[in-house]
Amino acid sequence: MASTSASAAVAPRRVCVSMIVLILCIVLKTSTCTAERYRRQHYQHHYHRRYPRSSPAPSPSPHQHSYNDHPHQQPQSSPAPSPSPNQQSYNDHPHQQPQSSPTPSPAPTPEAPLHTGPIYKNPSAPVEARVSDLLSRMTLEEKIGQMTQIERTVANGTAIPLRFIGSVLSGGGSAPSPRATPAEWADMVDSMQKLALSTRLGIPLLYGIDAVHGHNNVYGATIFPHNIGLGATRDPNLLERIGQATAVEVRSTGIPYAFAPCLAVCRDPRWGRCYESFGEEPSLVNRLTAPTIYGLQGSPPLNHPANQPYAGKPNFSDSVVACAKHYVGDGGTVRGIDENNTILSYQQLQDIHLKPYYSAIASGVSTIMISYSSWNGVKMSANKDLITDVLKKEMGFNGFTISDWEALDRITDPPGANYTYSVDVALNAGIDMVMVPYNYDNFISTTLSLVNSGHISKNRIDDAVQRILRVKFLAGLFEKPMADRTFQDKLGSKEHRDLAREAVRKSLVLLLNGEGKKVLPLSKEASKILVAGTHAHDIGLQCGGWTGTWQGMSGNNVTVGTTILEGIRGKLGKGEQEVVYKKMPTRQEVDSGDYEYAIVVVGEKPYAEFFGDDKELEIPEEGVETIKNVCQNVICVVVLVSGRPLVVAKPWLKDIDALVAAWLPGSEAGPGIADVLFGDYDFQGKLPRTWFRSIDQLPMNVGDSHYYPLFPFGYGLTTRMS
Repeated sequence: MASTSASAAVAPRRVCVSMIVLILCIVLKTSTCTAERYRRQHYQHHYHRRYPRSSPAPSPSPHQHSYNDHPHQQPQSSPAPSPSPNQQSYNDHPHQQPQSSPTPSPAPTPEAPLHTGPIYKNPSAPVEARVSDLLSRMTLEEKIGQMTQIERTVANGTAIPLRFIGSVLSGGGSAPSPRATPAEWADMVDSMQKLALSTRLGIPLLYGIDAVHGHNNVYGATIFPHNIGLGATRDPNLLERIGQATAVEVRSTGIPYAFAPCLAVCRDPRWGRCYESFGEEPSLVNRLTAPTIYGLQGSPPLNHPANQPYAGKPNFSDSVVACAKHYVGDGGTVRGIDENNTILSYQQLQDIHLKPYYSAIASGVSTIMISYSSWNGVKMSANKDLITDVLKKEMGFNGFTISDWEALDRITDPPGANYTYSVDVALNAGIDMVMVPYNYDNFISTTLSLVNSGHISKNRIDDAVQRILRVKFLAGLFEKPMADRTFQDKLGSKEHRDLAREAVRKSLVLLLNGEGKKVLPLSKEASKILVAGTHAHDIGLQCGGWTGTWQGMSGNNVTVGTTILEGIRGKLGKGEQEVVYKKMPTRQEVDSGDYEYAIVVVGEKPYAEFFGDDKELEIPEEGVETIKNVCQNVICVVVLVSGRPLVVAKPWLKDIDALVAAWLPGSEAGPGIADVLFGDYDFQGKLPRTWFRSIDQLPMNVGDSHYYPLFPFGYGLTTRMS
């Protein structure tokens, strides 16, 4: 039994503790008021080096902030009840709420209950403590399961709980149903998440999907211009807003992880993934890297630790885990052949292809996907020097690395020739999560055997799993594992489509505009005009690859949007005006039509990855024939829809009165292009890559000694210019 004197001795200490708590609460409340100022300073701090300002934001000390500190989420002056685990993020501290009065009462003041379970389940514990605690409880099988990413079609009630699968993905075009709603997507993801949570440790899944120009796998999503078009805008603020909109639409379907952005520096337009690149010049790609990641993940607080991943805004529900890809040199392969060999010195690799990854890491990117390609003959998936020594150690990346689709199989030639060898060299090189995606039993058993035989150390496995768990904790998955359905009405919303329309307007590059007499902007008073071409009335063609399916497809049922023809009719289809559409008119039809002018829309067919590798880069023959038939008989504007420059230095070029590069403009191409053609807005886009004269000049990039372009990098007219 405690003595009376002992009780008396406790009272003064209670007074001191209460006074200290009161002072801390005042300080913390003050910091809450300045949270928005901190966020703005943080934004300025990250952009200052690229956009000098007269008074740059001060650089913080790395010792001022831990993973969990969020100055805009400090406790308030009145006590709050302890929330349930499903309502609380990892920053909340229910047992540290300030008391309502500094004056001690006769009875002890009740305190919020301390967390008594495992540390990793305590949202208030530091992230690294949670990672260490959880890792210490895991078996080797559970660890290898966390390193395994499988395709949703094999993510069943056996695979996830029995193999402790850490991640699931949708491959290109893989959906619960062809026109699945956001609710159906969320139901699917939640059903898998429940299986993961039912396991011994309850580690949540990280579901991933390609969202390379909007939430492109999902019917009805807003489809933004592909990266080559966004590179033409040179607008960091626009890129951040597109990242934000994309994150919200991805989250609307219950998915927390997007395989974006692509940071390739495309050095040869013959490459089938060139449209996934912002441009040919490293500084352009670098300039657009940080805002894109901020849009997807949110901007880290001003004093967020340098080079540490930042996987979510305070409520987690409107941001996603981002993935910078494909590390490194994917855009520099010989002759632009996909997954081929990039032959450069290390200094050249650093100057051209590594630069954007420094910005990505500084911006808090959470994951980095390793390229299929090779560097000087060594497959990137097996390159320990570049993954472990450069990326993780020298550059300080603390998120996790992930392979590309079946990339381990492709380490050998032919693919899969020696899978044990491939797993050995890939994991020892520093790949943390493997996109298997189907044969997960083989990957798990092979990895288990290699660890037990000593070929892969347990420390290497622990390093990989620590990185994966770190991102999951930072993304709030342990607190909010299930889909937040708040944003389901945001998929394809008017607000997002208006943003996509703005992006289209800013991405258009005016290459030609009349010989002496300007053709653009077009008159809205014309009584009769012709719209022609394969791409004029086809949503699938204007969106390109990675839309609905992996390769994309033609047709107006691919997704929801507005065709270019519909956009033109929206400007002119009033009163006595007549807009005639003929996909491939003959010369006689054009000559007899009595048109005041014509708009011809032609370009490439959809493609993705190696299916898009092209040695010729010619406009398809039906497009060329339409240009000839129309432009030799009436004033014409040609709108070229393509993922890269194509050969236009042909005899028929002289027949074109105005030429516009529209890239792959996406679902809102119609109104966006019409806005500019008819003068509601002027052209703003500048070429993100050099427009060559002939194919034998390639590769040719700005700064090369043999640089002799048809239109140089950065070129772009306005209607005020000749």
